[in-house]
Amino acid sequence: MSPNDRVENFGTPWEESYGYVQAIKRGDSIYLSGQLANDGADLVAMAPVDAEGAITDVGNMGQQMQQTYHNADVLLKRFGASLDDVVEEVVYTLDIDAAFAAAGPVRKAAYGRDDPQVASTLVGVTRLAIPGQLVEIKMIARV
Repeated sequence: MSPNDRVENFGTPWEESYGYVQAIKRGDSIYLSGQLANDGADLVAMAPVDAEGAITDVGNMGQQMQQTYHNADVLLKRFGASLDDVVEEVVYTLDIDAAFAAAGPVRKAAYGRDDPQVASTLVGVTRLAIPGQLVEIKMIARV
C-alpha cells in the first residue's frame, strides 16, 4: 500500500474473519468492496431461509438494496465523495427478476435522479456470503 492510499472499514466481524477493507482510495479512485444490507454488525431485512439455507422469499430485495446504497454513501462520504462520484457499479443478486424490479426505484432514489449517471451491471449468482443476503453491490468512484 502506498503512503497516499487510505482505507475505511465498518468494524464488522466479517472484515476481520475474511480479511479485507470496505473501501480503499488510491489516487483519484475509490474502490468499494461489495456492500450488503448491514447496520454495523447487524444485518437488515435478511430474507427468510429454510433448514437447508435456501431463500424462501425475496420480498426484502428493495429494503436490502436501500441499506446497501446507504452503506456505500456512508463510506464515500468518509473520503469526501458521494454517490454522485460513482462511475461503475456491479449488482450481484440471487434473484434477477426481484432485483430488476426493485433496482429502478431504489437506484433512482439513491442517486437522486431519474437517470443515474453510472455504468451498471446486474449479475445473477447462486450464492452470496451471508444466509438471507439477496444482493451485494460493489462500486468504483472517481474524485
